[in-house]
Amino acid sequence: MRIARVIGTATATAKAAGLSGHKLLIVDVQDARGKVIEPSLVAVDTVGAGRGDLCLMVQGSSARIPAGAAGLPVDATLIAVIDTVSV
Repeated sequence: MRIARVIGTATATAKAAGLSGHKLLIVDVQDARGKVIEPSLVAVDTVGAGRGDLCLMVQGSSARIPAGAAGLPVDATLIAVIDTVSV
């Protein structure tokens, strides 16, 4: 799992049928102190996240397991909105 900050949205009118109705968000992967370590990934939102939210993101085969993303052709899924991070 990784920490990611939502920085925007992606709109795709032509996409795989399974992705219809799913919000695509652009996120920056961050370390625990908020430093961007991987910029601009697209993730499927399963938790109602929005711009500025800090989220927990899974990638790879784990991204296709959460409810709302099961079986979709995705590589990154937001699975939680983080309330606080303490380092």
